[in-house]
Amino acid sequence: MQETIHLSNSVEFAATIAHVMLIVMAVIYALRIRWLLKFPAGKERQGETGPQDTNQKKGIIYSWANIAMPWAMESTRKKFFLYFQFVVFHMGVVAAIGLTFIIPFATSWLSLPLVVKIFQIMTGAAFIVGIMRMIRRIFYKRMQMISSPDDYFSLLLLTVWFLFTTLSVDVLHQSHEWVVLTYFYMTAFFLLYVPFSKISHYLYYPFTRYYFGKTMGYRGIYPMKKSIKPEMLNRI
Repeated sequence: MQETIHLSNSVEFAATIAHVMLIVMAVIYALRIRWLLKFPAGKERQGETGPQDTNQKKGIIYSWANIAMPWAMESTRKKFFLYFQFVVFHMGVVAAIGLTFIIPFATSWLSLPLVVKIFQIMTGAAFIVGIMRMIRRIFYKRMQMISSPDDYFSLLLLTVWFLFTTLSVDVLHQSHEWVVLTYFYMTAFFLLYVPFSKISHYLYYPFTRYYFGKTMGYRGIYPMKKSIKPEMLNRI
């Protein structure tokens, strides 16, 4: 049986602020996309090449799906653990943002122990990955060379946000309201900050991968085929 969870006026107000910031972020993104689409796309200067079963449409689909195919890129194929961290981290973001709607609009879900545990695992794992990423960015010289102040601040912001998200999931037994309030206000700040930070790179992913896949499909490179090792040629 689901228990009734009553939210205070302070928590409801904080949740409203977070939702307003989400709308603000969407408006900023819409304006940025409108600006982006004003620029003409590059045109091909060579004829179609490659096998007949490769074309622009297939190349675009393959390029979009590349993020879910760690075996298709050398960087993720050879360092699968980093790819696993990437998945956990971004799933944590989805869960943390989703919680901003569940707490005020579907609060009864959080009276179910299984739902609470799932969210705690997702955001708790993302918090751990955030710490690992922070350590790697601070102490690895290669990461230091390519890191800007925004990288450090964004990563720290997300990591702390995951911590408060994990603590806020169990609102039924939450004795410290300030934890939930901190989570919502951090969410609001995060949503407002994202469009002006490097985190907004995901906004460009569909567009960059579209044009890249279109070009690679036109040139017969995407979708990529499994290569034949030189030693195998003697057996053909």
